[in-house]
Amino acid sequence: MTSDTRRGPPTAGSERETLRAFLDYHRATLAMKCEGLTDEELRQRSMPPSTLSLLGLVRHMAEVERAWFRRVFEDHDAPMVWSDRIDFQAAYDASASTRDEAFAAWEAEVANSRRIEREAESLDRTGYQPRWGEAVSLRMVMVHVLLEYGRHNGHADFLREGIDGTVGA
Repeated sequence: MTSDTRRGPPTAGSERETLRAFLDYHRATLAMKCEGLTDEELRQRSMPPSTLSLLGLVRHMAEVERAWFRRVFEDHDAPMVWSDRIDFQAAYDASASTRDEAFAAWEAEVANSRRIEREAESLDRTGYQPRWGEAVSLRMVMVHVLLEYGRHNGHADFLREGIDGTVGA
């Protein structure tokens, strides 16, 4: 991995600034865990029968970003990226995927999520979560997605260590 260029969250920022910064920090962490690896290394699976890989995590987080920002606040019927139905597990199978494909989708969804958040007047803005059948606030969505990144960045730590021994950060 290259040097750590992530920016940490403010120590005394507003609620919104803090949530935004933590999300961006975790997004940058996932990207950092993938730095310097070949497509083959990014597709390396954790252990059978799991299809979990770093590239699979990037694909999964593209789905998470889409499901929690685009589908909640813009288009409840937007299709998932790698599944005909709402199947988050499908994204984990990156056996035929490439860095370029996965990162292009993920980066596009992150950019869309950032735009939605920036354009919202407040964290109290509500959208409709079609899977739950109820309204959810932008605040709840940001916390939920942040928790997803935290969980999966833990997986990314172990996956990266298994590939080349790199640990930390």
